[in-house]
Amino acid sequence: MTAARDRFVKDRGLTRRMVLTMFLLGLLYVVFVGVLISLGVRAVVVLLIAGGILLVQFFASDRIALFAMHGRVVEPSEAPALHALVDRLCALADMPKPRVAIADSDVPNAFATGRNQRTSVVCVTTGLMRRLDEPELEGVLAHEMSHVAHRDVAVMTIASFLGVVAGLMTRVALYSGLGGRARDDRGGPPVGLIILLVSVVVYAVSFLLIRALSRYRELAADRAGALLTGRPSTLASALTKISGDMARIPTRDLREAEPFNAFFFAPAVSGRTAMAALLATHPPLERRLEQLARISADLGRGV
Repeated sequence: MTAARDRFVKDRGLTRRMVLTMFLLGLLYVVFVGVLISLGVRAVVVLLIAGGILLVQFFASDRIALFAMHGRVVEPSEAPALHALVDRLCALADMPKPRVAIADSDVPNAFATGRNQRTSVVCVTTGLMRRLDEPELEGVLAHEMSHVAHRDVAVMTIASFLGVVAGLMTRVALYSGLGGRARDDRGGPPVGLIILLVSVVVYAVSFLLIRALSRYRELAADRAGALLTGRPSTLASALTKISGDMARIPTRDLREAEPFNAFFFAPAVSGRTAMAALLATHPPLERRLEQLARISADLGRGV
């Protein structure tokens, strides 16, 4: 493993997984639309509606995320220390500076969003800034900025939206009369029931594909961020501190943040069971710490 200190290391494994996930999701939805059309559903109408919503979300993802998390963009005069850390990381990574935002929340977390480097924004919560020292905060920011450099933020925005299409098409078909015939010509099961079952399968498969990609991209961001700063131990310290402090955050606040788990540095709510691990947006804390320990050992040996 070679550390490129002047830029984020490339992750071919992440690139392959993003391409494969998007291909499989695209194939899945082509089959889904084909099934709907064969059942008499005017899928084109719904696809146009869903496509319009996707365009809005894709081009306004940064503003939508900030609004949902009550974040606001801050200037260097408002948060000089935070901007100084981002400036240093941008110089190390040789990348354009993202906008810097702060969300007024006691949940210690951070996220990055935006369809590309020019529109990207990195946001940290006030709870995170209170709990971490400067090196730890730098490690978290390096993690988040690597998401922008790897372009997985845009991929996750598109991939996460595809699951909405299945639900939207199903609801419109069932409740707006687009389902056509109540039963097929041979007196078989109701068309609406077939659409519902197909939609459930499509949603379940897409959900699992997106979750698997999300877990890998977090490991890739940990690796890239740690190699950029050259201090994996500070990122490990931040992870440990945040995970421990989550238990002391009011449950109501954690539940409000849970829908944004896939974009957070650390999940607001996580489970310990095997099923929870399969559905999780992030890899287990132990696995993240093990990877950082290996990177630290490699850097110590000059690998």
